[in-house]
Amino acid sequence: MTGIPKFEAPTWSQIYTLLLNLSREICGSGFKLDIIVGVSRGGWLPARVLSDLLENSNLANVKTECYTGIAESRDQPKLTQCVSVDVAGKKVLVVDEIADSGKSLQLVVAHLLAQGANVVKTATLYSKPKSAFIPDFCPKQTDCWVIFPWEIKETVHAIYESHKTTPEQAEKEFAALQEAGVSKRLITRFLSEFSEAKTC
Repeated sequence: MTGIPKFEAPTWSQIYTLLLNLSREICGSGFKLDIIVGVSRGGWLPARVLSDLLENSNLANVKTECYTGIAESRDQPKLTQCVSVDVAGKKVLVVDEIADSGKSLQLVVAHLLAQGANVVKTATLYSKPKSAFIPDFCPKQTDCWVIFPWEIKETVHAIYESHKTTPEQAEKEFAALQEAGVSKRLITRFLSEFSEAKTC
């Protein structure tokens, strides 16, 4: 990757508002789901909150691996954990945080249909204009690299590891993170942890 990514860092409050809008969109569609399947890891928290907002406690998990770094992903995602419950004959809502390339969602939908799901619909907080897969439900579109509150440490670590030999580039990316709304205090704390771990 070259250049500085354009980051977007939604707050917990902004995310909850998106989830409220998402739940209203789903309810308004008339879709009567049986099971919510969160795509690990990013879709876990949105799936849990939607479970509450939609008053459906039937929550399951499936895991894919796609990203290799900041704004970098594999050509093809991998399914690393099959769906954790029987979905045969069920109406399933798949929840992830973002449709970036859309390939992970395509993989999960194909997997659930192969497991006998009757209907599979998808919901994400964000989607990218470039995504090859359009979620059924999505309240917001963005061109930015979205940094969710649950992945700030992971993001800081990825930048730290990627630019050990180019600290000037790391500083620019950390500055871009701060400009997007990530706390400087958090960035400094995580960097301190990484440095201490290195010397232990």
